[in-house]
Amino acid sequence: MFGYVLPYKSELKVKEYDIFRAYYCGLCKTLGKEFNHIVRFGLNYDLTFLALLLSSIEDEKETMTREGCMANPIKKKFIVNTNRSLVYTSNISIILIYFKLLDDWKDEGSIKSLLGTIPFLLPLRKANRTYNNKAQAIKGHLSKLTELEKSRCNRIDEAADVFGKLMEEISTPDYIKDQKKERVIKWIGYNLGRWIYILDAFNDLEEDIKNNSYNPILLQFKYSKDEEIIEFKNRVVDSIEFSLTMSLEAISKSFEILEIRKNRGIIENIVYMGTRHKMDLILNNKGGLIT
Repeated sequence: MFGYVLPYKSELKVKEYDIFRAYYCGLCKTLGKEFNHIVRFGLNYDLTFLALLLSSIEDEKETMTREGCMANPIKKKFIVNTNRSLVYTSNISIILIYFKLLDDWKDEGSIKSLLGTIPFLLPLRKANRTYNNKAQAIKGHLSKLTELEKSRCNRIDEAADVFGKLMEEISTPDYIKDQKKERVIKWIGYNLGRWIYILDAFNDLEEDIKNNSYNPILLQFKYSKDEEIIEFKNRVVDSIEFSLTMSLEAISKSFEILEIRKNRGIIENIVYMGTRHKMDLILNNKGGLIT
């Protein structure tokens, strides 16, 4: 995944930031418990947000403990104890990371990525058995993305739509029985996936030009090697920002329909400020990280 879905720390209460970090650490711990310690290095913020969102639509309050971790065994921090949203998200993490590494091996011949799949082989079998329908859907959407890349699809919306549908699928575990919640979360997942894909494509422009890699923004807006990258970005940034903002507006409206009370302040921060701040950093080349 990409790690773009983050809170805007400056506007979070200390307690709220501690809870977000507790979910991040909780997902890390759950990966270790469910699979093995090596796969914990694939942890990312996007799926932490999914675990937080899924947990927050449930009535049961999360429980937390203070524990050390393998990165810092001496310093104890708050960790959300394993619950079904964390178990589900850990399984989805395994499937996504494995296929991402495999895709990097096929596309770029990355030996590092090929070797990186090894710790995921046994966990993948377990995740496939437990969530076979999700695994098959993920595989299908990623195959469709590969087809679009091979055909040099020059429509950013078409490629982003496929990734949006992938995120729509993984955002709704089978245990959600409330059809209204399921529809709303699917729409959040779709627009979040669309937003991530387009923002990542813009963020990768320079690297993709250098490596002659597929990037639908370069193709749609007809980038020429005679054009300076800064000029190209200035030429396309308004169109990209408009498209990204549309997805964020859809996420915001859907979030209000959910009427979430648990962890509302954290999720509001991410939806209304964190995503927009991250987008601003990338589109305006300001650099920096929100951590």
